[in-house]
Amino acid sequence: MAESSEAPAPKLTGVQWLVCIVAAIGFAFDIYELLMAPLVFPPAIQELTGASPLDPKTREAFLGWVGVLFYVPAFAGGIFGLLGGYLTDRLGRRRILTYSILLYAGSAFLAGFSTSIEMLLVLRCTTFIGVCVEFVAAVAWLAEIFPHPKQREKVLGYTQAFSSIGGLLIALAYGLAVSYSQSLPAIDVPGFLQGMLGSVAANAQHAPWRYTLMSGLLPAIPLIVIRPFLPESPIWQAKKEAGTLKRPSFAALFSAEYRRTTLITTIMFACSYGAAFGAIQQIQHIIPGAPQVKERVAAAADAAKKATEGKPEAEVQKAVKIATVKTTQGIAADVTKIQEIGGLMGRVALAVLAVYIVSRRKLIRLFLIPGLVVMPVVFGYLATSDLNLLYPGMFLAGYLTVGQFSFWGNYLPRVYPMHLRGTGESFAANIGGRMIGTSFAWVTTTLATAGWMPGSGPAKTAFAAAGIAFFVYLVNLICSFFLPEPGAEDPE
Repeated sequence: MAESSEAPAPKLTGVQWLVCIVAAIGFAFDIYELLMAPLVFPPAIQELTGASPLDPKTREAFLGWVGVLFYVPAFAGGIFGLLGGYLTDRLGRRRILTYSILLYAGSAFLAGFSTSIEMLLVLRCTTFIGVCVEFVAAVAWLAEIFPHPKQREKVLGYTQAFSSIGGLLIALAYGLAVSYSQSLPAIDVPGFLQGMLGSVAANAQHAPWRYTLMSGLLPAIPLIVIRPFLPESPIWQAKKEAGTLKRPSFAALFSAEYRRTTLITTIMFACSYGAAFGAIQQIQHIIPGAPQVKERVAAAADAAKKATEGKPEAEVQKAVKIATVKTTQGIAADVTKIQEIGGLMGRVALAVLAVYIVSRRKLIRLFLIPGLVVMPVVFGYLATSDLNLLYPGMFLAGYLTVGQFSFWGNYLPRVYPMHLRGTGESFAANIGGRMIGTSFAWVTTTLATAGWMPGSGPAKTAFAAAGIAFFVYLVNLICSFFLPEPGAEDPE
C-alpha cells in the first residue's frame, strides 16, 4: 500500500538521489536519441541514397525513406519494448533499465559508421528498442522506490522533465556538429569491418549527422560507473524473495478489471505521440517553404557562388548545395531549440500541477483543449508564412504536446498492480505510443505526396501535419472523458 498522502514526505537519501540522477540521465537521452531523427535523417538519406527533398525527381523516394526510418524502428521498438515491459516485471526493474540504456547508447554510436541506408535502419531499430524498454523500466522503478504519493509525483514529474533537457541537448549537439564537424577527427569504418560493411566515403567522413549519432554513447559512461550502487525496487524485491510476486500476463491487461484502462491509455498515448511525430517532428521538412527561409537560402547560395567564382561548375554546385543544406539545417536546429524549451516548460508545469490537481482527466485536458486550436494554426499557417511567428508557435506546440508525455509517466504506475506495472505501461507506451503513434510520421509524409493535398513541396507537408495534429488532439480529448481515475491507494 502507498503511504497516506497526509504524512510528510521523507527526505531523500543519498541512494535515492543517485536513483534520481540515473533516471534523469536515462530520460534525457531517451529523447536525445529519438529527437536526433528529424535532424540527422534528411542529410543521412541524401548522402546514403542520393535522394533530395528539393529535387522533384527524387523527392518521393526521399519522403519514402523518411517514413521507413521513422516507422520501422518504432515498430521494432514497440514489439521488443512490449517484451521488455514483461521482463521488467519478471526479472526486475534495475537490471532491465541498465541493459536498455547500454543497448541504445551502443547502437547510436555504431550508427555513426553507417555505410548504407539499410545499416542505418538496423541500428536505429536497436536504438529504438533500448529507448522503448528504458522508459517503462525507469517509470516502474521510480514509482516503487518512492512510495509516498506526493513525493512520487514530484520525482516522476521532475525526472521526466529532463527528457526536454535531452531535446535541448540534441539541438545544441547538432548545431555544434554542423559548425565544427570539419575540425573533428574523420569518421571511417574500422579496418576489421571494412570488408564486410564497406567504407565511409572520404567526403562524408566529417558529416555532422554522423557525429550527432555517435554522441548517443554518452549516457553509457556514467551508468557504468554508477551501476554497482543502484538498488533494485525494494517492494518488487521483497515480493520476489517471499514468493508472493504474481506472474505477469498480457491476457490480464484485457481482463474485465483492466480492459478499459488498457484500451483508453493505449489510444491516448498513441494520440500524444501522433502529434509529436505527425506534426512537430516534420518541421525539418516544412520550414524550407517559409519566405524568410527561402530568402536566407538564396543569400547563402549567392555567397557560395561568389566564393567559388571561376572554379569548375561541379565545385560551384557542390558549394551551393552545402550552403543551402547548412542554412536550412541551422534554422531547423533553432526552431527545434525553441520547441524543446516549450516542451521543458510543459513538463515542469505538469510536474507542479500533478501534485495539486487530483482529477487526472482535468489535468490532461489543460493540455488538450488549447492544443486543439494551437496546433493547426502553427502548422497550417505560421510554418509556411512567417518564420518569426513560428518560433513562439513552436514553443506552444512543444509545451502542449510534450507535457502530455510526463502525464503518462505519472499516471500509468497508479492504475496497474506491481506484477502488471511494467507490462501494462509497456503496452500503452509501446503499442500505443511507439507503434501506432509514431506511424503518424508515415501518414503525414504519405499525405504530403497526395495529389489532392493543397500547396506544393513543403506546404503540402505543413497542411498534412496540421490536419494530423487536429485529428489526434480531437480523439485524445474525446477519450479523456473515458479515462479511469486512479484510486486513492495503489492497486496491489
